Amino acid sequence: MASFKYRAQTADGKIVSGTMSAVDEQDLHNRLKLKDMMLLDAKGEADKKYYKPFSAKILAEYARQIGTLLRSGITLVRALQMLSEDEAATPYERAVYGTVTANVMQGIPFSDAMEKLGGVFPPLMINMFRASESSGNMDGTALKIAEQYSKEDRLNAKIKSSTMYPKILCFIIVLVVAIIFGYVMPQFEELFESMPVLPLATRIMMGLSGFVKHHFIAIIIFCFCCWLAFYFLKKIPKVRYFMDKTMIHLPKIGRLMKIVYTARFARTLSSLYTSGIPIISCLSIARNTIGNKYIEEQFTQVIADTQAGETLSYSLGKVDGFISKMISSVKVGEEAGSLDTMLESVADDMEFESERAIGQMVAMLEPLMIAIMAAIVGFIMISVIVPIYQSYSFIGANT
Repeated sequence: MASFKYRAQTADGKIVSGTMSAVDEQDLHNRLKLKDMMLLDAKGEADKKYYKPFSAKILAEYARQIGTLLRSGITLVRALQMLSEDEAATPYERAVYGTVTANVMQGIPFSDAMEKLGGVFPPLMINMFRASESSGNMDGTALKIAEQYSKEDRLNAKIKSSTMYPKILCFIIVLVVAIIFGYVMPQFEELFESMPVLPLATRIMMGLSGFVKHHFIAIIIFCFCCWLAFYFLKKIPKVRYFMDKTMIHLPKIGRLMKIVYTARFARTLSSLYTSGIPIISCLSIARNTIGNKYIEEQFTQVIADTQAGETLSYSLGKVDGFISKMISSVKVGEEAGSLDTMLESVADDMEFESERAIGQMVAMLEPLMIAIMAAIVGFIMISVIVPIYQSYSFIGANT
């Protein structure tokens, strides 16, 4: 529910004010009526706890329902009221929807009502609705936004599902090594100490096992501190810039990441441009959806070149991080006078390529991690079996 500041008149004519939670202004009116008070005016409050961004899946569903209701002839206010009363939504979602509805009922444009909630709704969605308020095609824009975020949600789900197996393998590797060093190797400690000479591999393994056994807590704390340091280092702009720049220049993986970044940018630019938003505004908004700081920083020059009269294909061609296929497609669209159609076409093509790129990255990671696991286990087995075999050979030679 949304929170409202209200002024109301009691049954004996006294003016009172206060704060009350309600789904929308009509709900607030009904709640006050039950208390024998008549609502005079109300103002919605944007609570800071609501400033949590919606996921792509929620944004897609919200936009799709708005587009469907508007297309069926229902007014925007009534459509928003229906969504704020939807029992299938979480309490948090209904609270946000109720706040947006209350703001729209007070005469605030829908795009401004969403923008007032801080980071709940992304700039892409807000600006597309703002453009549709001028053109009068809000239902079509809402459905286009729904398609945009549905594809983004599918891509995110694809990435998560594709990386799940490598994550499980990584966890298994760490678990196996911890068990062997912490439990298995110490079982052979007395046997190995009685031997006059041990192979180098065995000495290394026993040294590591002893270190893990006696400094187990310290190792856990050290690993946690490293993870914490890495987490905060990523938030430093210069460090993030360097990491993102390095990522797209790695062999094989860099090329695949470029495809993912290009697909993300192409889809956003296509959605914004076909909604009637000026190209400079499109670039300013789309740059923040790429997900790579190194590429995003280059857009300062891209926007400056475009404002100076350069073609979009020429400006984007200078960006280090996009594949040339998109640039060529944009150039063809400019020459043919159908940039909007070409952007939509290249966005679809890039999304297909990005899904293939994700599959290729996982295909490279899986055998690599299996090979690493096999090498570790093999090294451990050699370090254990070789000295045992040597001891049997020594016993056999002395009998």
